[in-house]
This record gives sequence, C-alpha cells and structure tokens, in this order.
Amino acid sequence: MTEFVLLAVLLALSWFWIDSLDKRERAITLGRELASRLNLQLLDESVACNRIWLGRNRRGHMHLLRTYEFDVSANGNDRLHCQLMLLGGQLESWHIPPYLQPEH
Repeated sequence: MTEFVLLAVLLALSWFWIDSLDKRERAITLGRELASRLNLQLLDESVACNRIWLGRNRRGHMHLLRTYEFDVSANGNDRLHCQLMLLGGQLESWHIPPYLQPEH
C-alpha cells in the first residue's frame, strides 16, 4: 500500500513540475506580448513565479492561480517591475506601472 501512495505522490509532483514549466513559458509569452503592445522590452530572464494559490474561474471551476513577476525596459537603461496572474492557463490580470516614453 505504501508503494502506491509513494507512486501517487511522485506522479503528482511530476505533474506539478511539468505544469509549472508550461505555465512559466506561457507567462513569458504573455509578458512579451504585453510589453510589445506598450513599446517595452521584456527582460526574459526576469520572469519568476512568486505565488501559487487556488482560484475559481467564471464558471466556478478551481484552478491554480499563479502570480509571475517580471521586468521590462522602456529604453534599455531602466527597469520596470511588472506582474501578471495566470488562472490555469488564462491571463487573469496584469500590471505594468506608468513610465515615460523615450523620445525618438
């Protein structure tokens, strides 16, 4: 019986690890798209999950709610600290602070 419990725990941990890698890639893609829309550059290596919680979608289904923090740059010399939240694989919310547009 203990072998089955251990196997179930290992399978759950493996699923969580693979799912977390997939969601981080999704967060990088979404962060890049958000930054691009606002004429910013995503600093790729800055994307990190800093919180995992449970949340419900509009239909009431429970999903993992992950908060990712990342940095963007308006002109290459600055860093803006930003955030996005994924509920399951869907973008729930995001925040990019106000910044000055670089002059061309």
